Amino acid sequence: MWRSVTDARTEVPPPGLLPHRRSRKPPYVYSDQEIERLVAEAARLRSAAGLRGPTFATLFGLLATTGLRIGEALNLDVADVNLLDGILTIRKAKFGKSRFVPVHESTQRALADYARRRDRVLPRGPHNAFFLTERGKRITHSMAEWTFARVSCAIGLRAPAPRGFTGSGPRLHDLRHRFAARRLIEWYRAGADVERELPKLATYLGHVHARHTYWYIEAVPELLQLATERLVNHQQATP
Repeated sequence: MWRSVTDARTEVPPPGLLPHRRSRKPPYVYSDQEIERLVAEAARLRSAAGLRGPTFATLFGLLATTGLRIGEALNLDVADVNLLDGILTIRKAKFGKSRFVPVHESTQRALADYARRRDRVLPRGPHNAFFLTERGKRITHSMAEWTFARVSCAIGLRAPAPRGFTGSGPRLHDLRHRFAARRLIEWYRAGADVERELPKLATYLGHVHARHTYWYIEAVPELLQLATERLVNHQQATP
């Protein structure tokens, strides 16, 4: 499809030519303001000891700023979060891969603040998990998804849903998509060599191959437009 922009002889197969094509839901790219509202609303969640709000506010903020998979964040143990150097150790994630994930100083401070508050509420262990309920249990995937959906409804990101239902709309996993898409957009706008930088992003996200990261370019209209413009400019500049 990209080649057809500069070469009219390029044939683009019509949609539906091949049956059973795998389809992926287009990612929702949250704005900075939406992320701020999500985190702020999560922080207002009430609980007996006051830990629920900080737990989910920190969890959602971590997903937005690192692009971790939700399972990777929930599987973090206290020993995996280096609060001194700001490095997360992701162990045996998807496809059995492990990696180190450095975080921004602001994220490092947020994680340290949460850890102090968590330890005041739950001073005695053993508690291996970094993100905990007030009963000292690890946060589950379904608990995180349900809480995120209710918070999204509260700030208008999802339509109101009956009690006990989460409705439809932007997903928790879209925080990972948002991280990847925003990074690619920033590189394109800065004039960086995206082809060269892409393997770095793929490694940070824990993708097995860089082609899994390329998907964001066609999935996000702004990225596709930036990539097309870069290709056209390159073709015009080539003698």
